[in-house]
Amino acid sequence: MDVTTILIAGAVISFLMLFVGILISVRSSRSDVEQRLGDIVDQRQIDIEEIKRIKTTPVTDWLNKRVEGSSIGENISKSLARADVKMKPGEFVALMIIASFALGLLTWFIGNKSIIVGLIGVIIGPFLPRMYVNNQQSKRLIRFNEQLADMLNLMVNGLRAGYSTMQAMEAVSKELPPPISDEFYRVVQEMQLGIPMERSLDNLLRRIPSDDLDLVITAINVQREVGGNLAEILDTISYTIRERVRIKGEIRVLTAQVMYSGRFLAMMPLFVIGVLYLINREYIMEFFSPTAGICGYIALGLAAALIVAGYFAMNKLGDIEV
Repeated sequence: MDVTTILIAGAVISFLMLFVGILISVRSSRSDVEQRLGDIVDQRQIDIEEIKRIKTTPVTDWLNKRVEGSSIGENISKSLARADVKMKPGEFVALMIIASFALGLLTWFIGNKSIIVGLIGVIIGPFLPRMYVNNQQSKRLIRFNEQLADMLNLMVNGLRAGYSTMQAMEAVSKELPPPISDEFYRVVQEMQLGIPMERSLDNLLRRIPSDDLDLVITAINVQREVGGNLAEILDTISYTIRERVRIKGEIRVLTAQVMYSGRFLAMMPLFVIGVLYLINREYIMEFFSPTAGICGYIALGLAAALIVAGYFAMNKLGDIEV
């Protein structure tokens, strides 16, 4: 072997050893960082494999860039956060567009390939994902309010046992079921990462627009400013909230008949139209026949407006504030 070959082999071995050393040092430093972060943040992290499964397309990426910087994107993001729907604003807009075209195609096919019926489906389609998000928001808010009294009792017991406010919130995030545990876990994470408690609680109130929660957060912020016995304050608020939840439950039971009657009466015409379409299609198609002209569309539009008005009127009758 000549000297040149020996020098080349030595240079290659040195480069490999340098690369391995850098790799080992980087891994060790990463493990140290992960260990420190593990001491700050609990091990209940989102599964990385689930994140890898979420794939975005160029269309959704383009929509995200256009939507996220606008006021509409902020409103959509706030609604998705309140409903705990794991979607980006651009993805939600794409879903609304897909629902619009899908319902438009379905109504166009059912309506004997009428352009007007298809346009009605295109107009109604974007409201379907929005209705789902609103429904999830209301359900999640009801569950949160029902758990709020138990959360306050746990915090009061923790404060009387010598816990700090942050430790009491951490106990709530570990002991209680979702959704209240998930929300307070996020609050604890934000405070552990350096965000002030007032801002973390404001973010919680933005995600959960609850009047009872607003009362609790106001009491915590006032106590941090002027002092006082936070356990006694939260104990009094807990009793008030528990009685309010009890009264709301009784009102919900008493008004359940009105609410479900409104839903049934709103869905019954659609069910009847569907049955008649399957049994006697020619009878339903009279609304779209050339002889009927625009009168058929006017009749269907007026019927839809009356159904929607009646549904919201019956919901308003059953919506009693406490």
